[in-house]
Amino acid sequence: MARLYDFVIEGGPVMWPLLGLSIASLACALERARFWFEFLRQEDRVVHDVLAAAQVDLDKATAIAAQAQAIPIGRFLLAPLKLKHPTPETFRLAMEAVGDKEFIRMRKGDKFLETVVALAPLLGLLGTVTGLIRTFGNLELGSQAGTNTQNATAGIGEALIATATGMLVAIMALIFFRISVTLQARQVDYFAEAGTDLELAYRQWHQSEGNGYAYAPAEETAAADSPVTADRATKPPTG
Repeated sequence: MARLYDFVIEGGPVMWPLLGLSIASLACALERARFWFEFLRQEDRVVHDVLAAAQVDLDKATAIAAQAQAIPIGRFLLAPLKLKHPTPETFRLAMEAVGDKEFIRMRKGDKFLETVVALAPLLGLLGTVTGLIRTFGNLELGSQAGTNTQNATAGIGEALIATATGMLVAIMALIFFRISVTLQARQVDYFAEAGTDLELAYRQWHQSEGNGYAYAPAEETAAADSPVTADRATKPPTG
């Protein structure tokens, strides 16, 4: 810790904002890493279970999606399923609206990392300038005392340390940013594929309802197939 403090002091005043940016960037990266780890660890299972259930029972698919609404893909699939008898167009619009909100949440921290990428090198350049000013201020050329070599060397060291630190912080933030953008791009395609499959499953249910084959729970189906129910259905009411 003492060596880090000495390093910051040697780099000059601009090292303090650079240190703050580096800590904030690392905290942002850790928060995003936890988000993506929890998300990616569960999304394949959730999508598989919801789509499989949607082929036979929309109510079961809705229940599975509701249990997974803590993650983005669960909320994305649940949004259209929880509507009451929507048209296919409304079903798709519900998915698109929630998908847009989830993509905004996935981009959390991107603006900050972009700011660090742009600001850190400028702070490093500022440290370079202040270090060179300090160096030239300690040269004392033409004076009888000669040149203050120790102070001049310290000024050069300040300039180099600030420049290197600014570039290092910017590179670190850029790596975190690019990883996040890559994961977001993959999720856009994944959400689109899962949403299309769910919409197709719902359209099949909607089409069967339009043809008089509406989905009914197993108890109702068994009752409809019983001889007593069939007999009641075929006999007209008597006077």
